[in-house]
Amino acid sequence: MIQWKRKDLLGLYDLSAEEIIFILDTAAEFKKVSERRVKKVPALRGMTVVNFFVEPSTRTRVSFELAEQRLSADIVNMQAQASSLLKGETLLDTVKNIEALQVDLVVMRHSAPGAQNFIADRLKCGVVNAGDGAHEHPTQALLDLFTIREKLGGFKGLNVSIIGDILHSRVARSNIWGLLKLGANVTVAGPSTLVPREFEELGVRVCHNLKDAVKDADVVNMLRIQHERQNSGFFPSIGEYSSWFGIKSATLQDMKPEALIMHPGPINRDVELAGEVADGENSVILEQVTNGLAVRMAVLFLVAGCRK
Repeated sequence: MIQWKRKDLLGLYDLSAEEIIFILDTAAEFKKVSERRVKKVPALRGMTVVNFFVEPSTRTRVSFELAEQRLSADIVNMQAQASSLLKGETLLDTVKNIEALQVDLVVMRHSAPGAQNFIADRLKCGVVNAGDGAHEHPTQALLDLFTIREKLGGFKGLNVSIIGDILHSRVARSNIWGLLKLGANVTVAGPSTLVPREFEELGVRVCHNLKDAVKDADVVNMLRIQHERQNSGFFPSIGEYSSWFGIKSATLQDMKPEALIMHPGPINRDVELAGEVADGENSVILEQVTNGLAVRMAVLFLVAGCRK
């Protein structure tokens, strides 16, 4: 059995398959905590965690905060709008001042790819990446992996299709690293403007046809179409995107009957997924949310353990 030796969790690119499985195994134990009447353990008692979100977030921030509470940590929440960044202070100076208050962990989201790596190299306290630009979103990928393993038992030989805005997606990148290391076959699909052929260099299959992408898939992970990017002209209209790449009830006929349908949220209903599909029996979207809490408890526990 391996031992966790990293003071940070920055992405899945640098993790080994054994480390990923170790996180998933740890998360499985923490999921049992949330199923108890008393949903709290003293694992991080006496430790302080700062949630520093320089980019907006709802699901990830709430999930981390609840995970920290269930581990009995002391919590401080910071947002860029209420920090000295608005006064011209550099990101490094801001987090150095946070560390000077003797905090143990910083959970950080930032719009700049690599921002957490830059900070982690310069801090003694642990850093957990809650999403950095279009680079990585490790805990989202880990909860996706946890859900797949819980439902299907493993990864070897599984066919996983990730569909949507791959070009700008940190979720897609983290999932790709993790799935490939664990032995899955990965297809990425969407309009050619959002899924360039260069992604084949990562070891995935690139597809620009929804029917081909889903027909052999054991898992279909739909990514949010970001309306804020529509001005960039990556596709003509939301309606056209939905007609070509949105999953509707009729699409299920082209899929394996037992295929899982996933989505990192928030869902644009009737764009990526029809409402009846999002709420249907193939959907594990709410289970992903539940599993995200267990995964984030595991990550915080393991990273914090390197400071004891």
